[in-house]
Amino acid sequence: MLLFIPALAFAESQTTSTDRGILDLRITYDDIEPGTNSIVTIEFINPNTDKIQLHIDYDINMTVNDTVIATTPMIHSSEGIVRGLQVPFPTVGEYNLKIGVEGILFQPIKREVASFIIPVGMAAAQTPEPGGGCLIATAAYGSELAPQVQNLREVRDQMVLSTDSGRWFVSMFNQVYYIFSPTIADMQRESPVLKNTILLSMQPMLTSLGVMEYADSELKVLVYGILVIMFNIATYVVVPILILVWLRRQAKRLAIAQ
Repeated sequence: MLLFIPALAFAESQTTSTDRGILDLRITYDDIEPGTNSIVTIEFINPNTDKIQLHIDYDINMTVNDTVIATTPMIHSSEGIVRGLQVPFPTVGEYNLKIGVEGILFQPIKREVASFIIPVGMAAAQTPEPGGGCLIATAAYGSELAPQVQNLREVRDQMVLSTDSGRWFVSMFNQVYYIFSPTIADMQRESPVLKNTILLSMQPMLTSLGVMEYADSELKVLVYGILVIMFNIATYVVVPILILVWLRRQAKRLAIAQ
């Protein structure tokens, strides 16, 4: 059974497309503890405008370990946002949330479904990235199905996470990455200019992570992982600081010259 109560602040976010791409869906939720209910918000997004799509007919089905946890009949959302949805998470596991859409702007459509995996408890500890992908890359490229995003996911799952060093690297990388990535991902969905800027600026990070594709041993994962972390710190922290220091010195010189 699903209950609707006032929405609160959220810590996690996932975005994906329906199976035929007519809509993008974003879910946000607070930290989840097994055996409790958690508040989930659902947003239906027009992929052509990156705006909330009004008047959606949808239903919800959630399972864990092949057990149905929650279902709803067809519901109409006039504002395109489902707020304050209280969802039960009775046990540890990976919860499969499916949201079906059968109508847009009062017009019936052929059913499309968006699927999400929500890890809870041990599953959450074993899953390094919320939503199974890079939040910023997903928002920048428009979908988790984009080749660039899928390539990042495949490298992570098939190469990096196959070793203890790789799991350490992903854990360390995510501790920094997920401090800012949800906010940036939301911002770039609302601004095409910012989206293009971020898409360009993130190329060094995506390129450096691609190196992990060649990490086929414990030692290589450790060495490449450290190099990737150092490269990204230099690119996104050290270089901007050096540029700011240089600009400040140039400004002082101009002020003295005048």
